[in-house]
This record gives sequence, C-alpha cells and structure tokens, in this order.
Amino acid sequence: MSAVVRAAAFGYHYPESAMPALEDISFELEPGSFTVVAGLSGSGKSTLLRAACGLVPHFHGGDASGEFEVGGMSLRDHGPSDVAAVCGTVLQDPETQVVMNGVAAEIALPLENRGEAAGAVARGVEEAALSLGIAHLLDRRTDTLSGGELQRVALAAALAHRPALLVLDEPTSQLDPVAGDDLVWLLRRLNEEWGTAVLIAEHRLERCLPAADRVLAMRGGRIACDATPADFLAWASKEEPVLATPLARLFTEAGLGAPSPASVKEARAALAAAGYAEPGDGQAPARRPEERRFGLRRRRPEAALEMRGVWFEVEDGPVILRDLDLRLDPGERVALMGRNGAGKSTALRLAKGLADPTRGKVAACGPVALLLQNPGDYLVHEYIADEVGEAALERAGLAGRGTSHPRDLSGGERQRLALEVALGLADPAVVLLDEPTRGMDRAHKLGLGKRLEALAGRGAGVLVATHDAEWAAEWADRVVLLGSGAVVADGPAEEVLEGGWHFTTDTARAVGPVLVPEEGAAMVRAVLTTRKELVP
Repeated sequence: MSAVVRAAAFGYHYPESAMPALEDISFELEPGSFTVVAGLSGSGKSTLLRAACGLVPHFHGGDASGEFEVGGMSLRDHGPSDVAAVCGTVLQDPETQVVMNGVAAEIALPLENRGEAAGAVARGVEEAALSLGIAHLLDRRTDTLSGGELQRVALAAALAHRPALLVLDEPTSQLDPVAGDDLVWLLRRLNEEWGTAVLIAEHRLERCLPAADRVLAMRGGRIACDATPADFLAWASKEEPVLATPLARLFTEAGLGAPSPASVKEARAALAAAGYAEPGDGQAPARRPEERRFGLRRRRPEAALEMRGVWFEVEDGPVILRDLDLRLDPGERVALMGRNGAGKSTALRLAKGLADPTRGKVAACGPVALLLQNPGDYLVHEYIADEVGEAALERAGLAGRGTSHPRDLSGGERQRLALEVALGLADPAVVLLDEPTRGMDRAHKLGLGKRLEALAGRGAGVLVATHDAEWAAEWADRVVLLGSGAVVADGPAEEVLEGGWHFTTDTARAVGPVLVPEEGAAMVRAVLTTRKELVP
C-alpha cells in the first residue's frame, strides 16, 4: 500500500527569511498511521503540517527543495485545492479557516465543492456534527460561537468528506478537558475503524501520545527523533527535557526510571508495581496555600476588577452569563476555567468594556489590557518589527526576525508577539488573557507565568481564561470555574483543581492530592521510602 505522505530531502524557506524553516525532511506516513509531531515553538511543526496540506509553498510562497508528496501528488505540481481531495485540515487559528456565516453551511462547503448531491451533503453534515457533539450548533451563526466551538466546527468540515489523511495543528488548544479528550477519542476511532491517517501537532503531548503509534520530534527545522511514543519519551528525558510530559517528569524526578508512562493508566500501574499506594488524608506533603510557583500573592483592599450580578444575553439567542459575581484583587493571579461556551471569553470582553452587560455592574480601578483568543486581531503590519519594539521582540523570543511577516510565524510565536502588543500599556491595573498558552511549549509557558507574575507584583490583577489545567496548577493563586455562565467553584487552586474529575492534572489523577509533577515526585519518594523502612 502506497504512503499517504512521502517526503525526501525536503527543505523550505519562507519569503525574506535567511534561515530555513524545514531542512532535509525525509519520512513516510502509511495509511492508518497515527503520528504526533512534537517540538518547541518555532521548531518547524506548523510548517511541516502546512506542507502536508499543500499550503507550503503554494500559499506562503518562498523556496522549496527536495520532494514532498501527499496522496501521490507532488507539491511541485499540486496546491491546496488538489491536496484537499485526500486531506482534511484544521489549522491553529480556526477563525481564519471558517468562511461561511452558518455552521451547517461551513460543514457542507467541502462536500459541495466536491460536487456531492444534496442528499449526500445533508447526510455528511449530520454525521460530522453528531461525531463531534455539535448537532445543537447547526443552526447557529459562526460569529456567535466560542473559540472552542469554532474549532470543532472547523474539524467537522475537515471530516465531512472522510479524507484519507487528517492534518491537525494544535486541535485541542481551545478545547476544554472533556472536549479535548473526546476529540482525541474520535481521532483514535477514525484511525482504527476507518483507517484514516492522522498527522497532529500538539504541545499537550499527554493528551494524544496514548493514541499515537509514532512521534516525529522537530528541532531547528529538522526531524531530531522518529520513534514510538515510549522511545520518544526516553529520548526527550535526555535530549529535550522540556518536551517531557508531566507524568514523565514525575517519574524522572521520583527516580522510577524508564520506561516513562504515556498515559495515566500506565502511570498508576507502574506506581502500583513499585509499591506506591495513594496516601490517605493528612499524608500529603504540607503546603502553604498562599505560596505558588512564581511567588507570593499580594493583595490590596480595593478591587482591581469587580463584576456584580452580571447577565449577558444575545438578542434572539442564548443567555451566556447568569448573575455572575467575580472579584479580582490587585496583585492576584486567577485562572478562569470551564467548558467551551461556559462564558469565559464573554466575561473578559465585558471586563474590558467591549460590550455592555444586559444587567449588572462591571467596574475596573484603572486601565485594562486584554489579549483575545485570536492573535491575528493584534498583528496588522507587514513586518513584525513594526508591531513592537526590539525589547518586546526579544521577550517574545523573536529577536533578529523583524523582517518576518506575522503569517509566517508559528502559532506559539504569533501568540507571544500578540501578547507583547496587548500588554503595550505601561502600567495596566487589570490584565485579561484568553487562552494565552495556546501554541506554547512548556518553556514559554513558564516564561509567560513569570511575566504575569511580574505584572501582578507591580499591583495588576491578572485574570486568565484557560483550559490548561497543568499550567493553571503551577501559576494561579485561585481558580474560578464557570458552568452555564455562572460560578460553580471559586477558591484556592489546590482546592478547586484537586477536587475535580475533568478540570485537574495528570499528576493528581496518578498519585493523589497534589497537582504538579515536582510535588507528586516528592510524595512518591516519601511513600516508597516509608514502605521500605516498614518492610523487614
């Protein structure tokens, strides 16, 4: 059976870029394979996926060398419209991919472009929507959807014609934990039952490694590792530790050795085999609730932001916020969490003053900085040097790349650049961010946490809407959990996240009432040491 993707010594330069984005890329993807593309931000993951769907070099321009074939079609002669016959694609920014006003029309578009009969189009739309749990959105306008809902609509459109290959760039980045797990389950089912080849780039590797049979790790535009998930984790622990999953870091720090677990189930089995049993009440390491990874919380009497009795209703549409009460103190770091469509983004927009509440009051004590979900909303110039100054480019990890066009950056790079644009206020009283870790590797997430900690240290209240429980566990003082537009949980991060089924971390699932790998490793070491001392 011929490969669905074949690359041989493929290389690519973006226009006006001195450095190659891809260099000497050679690999084949077999039908029915499930391949994860891993790597740091800017390592070449997104560019590789853009080649797999024909956008590179035909849309972005630039210079390509070597050979790259998709479905037997060479990119020398075939562009995105030809490749789309065998490849469904979901890019990092679904806002730029969705083109129709209605959800049903968007899902139907690829079927209509293939000349399918009306009955086949209707069936394809229905089955794709049911598969992704968005049948209730079919009558909605796309401009009324949350980022996560829009991402699932883009995926439904990509799936509707049952392509032989699915190319997905950070597809879970805007999905809540339940929807993200459901998506990976669906991809696994398509892969196993329909033989659909999956090529997926993800930073949250813990979510998709259990479904994968292969990992391509990118570094500096080259494939640095081509291995099974288990062998990749062993490679990452030595060569690129920042790519290690939370559970792999936990096992390494606990001294449990190889192989690192690819899933919570594997971790729990390995821990049980090593003699670990989850401690009971009172046995967890003592922690000071006010002490967080990036420093201590500082409070002032006057609220930085206060929302009281806030309702928000769309005219002739749903109620999005219901009697919302939310207070953010100066210097406080709060993670706003909840499922897609729970009202997180709407709450941030109201806090910034982009819309008025239907009822209730919103008040901020000073200037408000806001980073929305789509970084493209902030990047309006031809060259990134015209967006921000040199110091900001350096903070974004883009020093020396001022002549690059924003569209030629990776998703994580665009996100970091947009953050610098959004934080252009010299001294904001309130900082609001909507999914800021989207597209970021662990190193840049830690850098983001430190940047926000510095802002909080200067007295700004920081409110971050996020689905990234692992990052929230390390960064936030407090977690506010929304459900159907209302607060369903509000308290210290430890209390809210440790008590959750879905909004929690893999460390908590594997070892018990701790959230981050370092604390989990300490607990495992303590329990195993105690066990050894008790065994005669």
